[in-house]
Amino acid sequence: MKKILSLTILTLTLTGVGFSQTVKTDKNPHTTENKEKQKIRERKPFEYDDSTFDAKGRMMRGASISRDAKFVSLAEILKKPEDFAGKKVAVKGVIVRSCKMEGCWMELAPNKEAKSVRVTFGRNHAFSIPLDAAGMRAKAEGVFTVKTLSREQVEHLEKEDGAKFDRRNADGTVTEISFEATGVELTKQTK
Repeated sequence: MKKILSLTILTLTLTGVGFSQTVKTDKNPHTTENKEKQKIRERKPFEYDDSTFDAKGRMMRGASISRDAKFVSLAEILKKPEDFAGKKVAVKGVIVRSCKMEGCWMELAPNKEAKSVRVTFGRNHAFSIPLDAAGMRAKAEGVFTVKTLSREQVEHLEKEDGAKFDRRNADGTVTEISFEATGVELTKQTK
């Protein structure tokens, strides 16, 4: 009996040692962070075709817009952005411009000639929209912020992604009214 018990304990010990040697752990948080950034960089742009739209010509990206979402006009928000900063609201308008590299942002305006707001899609580009989304109508739910973009961020957005900024600060930064969307509903372009 002692031999069987000793043999069982020895087997379990050796099995545990074997498992502990094959489990790899990455204790360097920077490496894990870098891996996440690499995944974002390697992600292919969102591709779509007619089957991506539902029967009503709508495409959903991210979380669904709440049934009880409080819609506020973009024109009203642009008049007094500080009144809406940090508040969850829903907006609708036309996409006047979007990221041409990954579909990771869009500029939404009440109409094609009006001032727009840059809309990003969750933290770390949680979702994306089609690269040719300009001209589509969109509804979005999320939170408005007023923030300052560094000169480097502004240059990246302008040169690589096609963003436009009305006014630059003297140091090359831009104070921007932006919207971080948790979900977007796009309506198919009409020809």
